[in-house]
Amino acid sequence: MDQVLSQQEIDQLLNAMNNGDITQESIAENPNDVKIKTYDFRRPTKLSKEYINTVHLIFEDFAKIATNVLSTQLRTNVRLQLASIEQISYDEFMHSIPRVTLMGIMQSAPLNGMQLIEINPQLSMLLVDLLCGGQGISSSGQAMIVDKERFSEIELSLLQDIARRLAETFKQAWSGIVELDTKLEGVDTNPQLLQTMSPNEPVVLSTIEVDIVGVKSFINVCIPYVFFESITDKLSFHNWFDNTNSANEHAPEDLRARMNDVELEIETKLGQAEVKLSEFLAMEVGDVIKLNRRTTEPLETYVQGHEYFKVKPGNSSHGQYAIELLERSQGALEND
Repeated sequence: MDQVLSQQEIDQLLNAMNNGDITQESIAENPNDVKIKTYDFRRPTKLSKEYINTVHLIFEDFAKIATNVLSTQLRTNVRLQLASIEQISYDEFMHSIPRVTLMGIMQSAPLNGMQLIEINPQLSMLLVDLLCGGQGISSSGQAMIVDKERFSEIELSLLQDIARRLAETFKQAWSGIVELDTKLEGVDTNPQLLQTMSPNEPVVLSTIEVDIVGVKSFINVCIPYVFFESITDKLSFHNWFDNTNSANEHAPEDLRARMNDVELEIETKLGQAEVKLSEFLAMEVGDVIKLNRRTTEPLETYVQGHEYFKVKPGNSSHGQYAIELLERSQGALEND
């Protein structure tokens, strides 16, 4: 596969051709030339298409989870959708984002490398406006797009909370592959000063399209290749689905164990009575209300509002009210 040139390299090549320093013939490739380059199999420079397809599914889940998280936090409709996944160098990523932007720096133990979440300044200010109770649109109904040269401390505090929630979303999206302890290490607004990776470090760039109050923008998630080094075998579809099937074998037992701790509401109705309002207002402590049931007649007991048992009332050995289960009701038998 041919090397992908950065924008800077393309500009230099065009300038050299315009100045006559090089010609088209001088850079023409000889098909008979043998190309040899060093390749480290322990650290591949490209993920295979199969692995990228798995990463694509993971970030589709990330977009779905983030849609719910941001919609709840901003109290407005938010739609996130995976736009693309690219394999580029860290330097190319740095040249594709604004000079001043919000960068969330994440660390996901036990995997290596630092992951970055980039939110451009226009989207950042829209998020701040919505978090502060604004509508995100001007009085004329147009979306508010604000150019930003720097962020205030209050704005950074609000945006840091957004980045922290996205970091938690990142952790949830990867839970099907590997259990991560993802933490937001901090935020920065000058990407040129970040020293988390070398310029030539290969990265996987996931671009998420964001639609809020009619404003469409993007959130970028940058992951270095060292992040994938120890989990490449888990990115295989074959291993992934095999792990899923083995987990499903224990799913009924796990579900049953969790269901055992669920609290249920049980109630028994002793009977009904009708009284006039005047009689109700005249009631005093010690008065007796006659119900429409015999004391020897079995009562119905309801579990979560559904009739389930026939019972009779009584007292426990500790002096508390109690019921004795006689039989399962006809409604419970029909539900079974």
